[in-house]
Amino acid sequence: MSHPWRRYVALGDSLSEGLQDLAADGAPRGWADRLAQGLADRCGEDVRYANLAIRGRLLRPILDEQLEPALALQPDLVSLWGGGNDLLRPDADPDAMAAVLEEAVVTLRASGADVLIGLGVDPKDSPVIKLTRNRVAVYNLNLATLADRHGAHLVNTWGMRSLRDWRMWDADRLHLNSEGHRRVSQAALVGLGLDPDSPDWDTPLPPATPLSRREAMDWNRIWVRDHLAPWIGRRFRRTSSGHGRAPKQATYRLVSPGGGDPAGPRQQAQ
Repeated sequence: MSHPWRRYVALGDSLSEGLQDLAADGAPRGWADRLAQGLADRCGEDVRYANLAIRGRLLRPILDEQLEPALALQPDLVSLWGGGNDLLRPDADPDAMAAVLEEAVVTLRASGADVLIGLGVDPKDSPVIKLTRNRVAVYNLNLATLADRHGAHLVNTWGMRSLRDWRMWDADRLHLNSEGHRRVSQAALVGLGLDPDSPDWDTPLPPATPLSRREAMDWNRIWVRDHLAPWIGRRFRRTSSGHGRAPKQATYRLVSPGGGDPAGPRQQAQ
């Protein structure tokens, strides 16, 4: 199935940067890289792809730092996925966040670009992050409404059954692993009205062997020690994992049909 998009720019945080989905050279790959490859494969032509995402960014810095550089690239498709880091904070206002994001969508649509908006994943099964579920749900409903209002597309990760499985996630339980990113890239293709690579792209994995009570306690204890505690420490220090980092791919690179690994050599394109 062909499509009109030849210049794709991704905006966002660690999810769009592709953290924890690593290529053979150790570079982050992620769903956006995979989507760029899928776009090239489906149109049979080179697609120019840039990724301005920076891990750890809140929604407002994403828009303040990435929107204008994205517009300067004159894309015909922009993915905009942000707010997850904000919603982890108890004082997050999902209505105000959606209003800010809507302004960016209006600006992008006025430039002639199509927009692909990512929804938040349902945190129901996370032992701590599930406390954010109401905020995430309100934010998602606002995003779905504004997408309909402005003719934007959605990546409906909230509704993905496969992502309810911890085998789709990194050990930190915040970032998707390679299989999770692959599944999200399929959701993005579907959100754009394109065919996925296979009809069972969101089919859950076969049930895992249940953990014993002791195994579950150890699993949660290690997570608190290695991931939750350091994250809380960064919040107290008001530091970000992306402090001082540059955008992942600030200029276009060519993604060719049948290119295989979407995180291959960074070929520049104008």
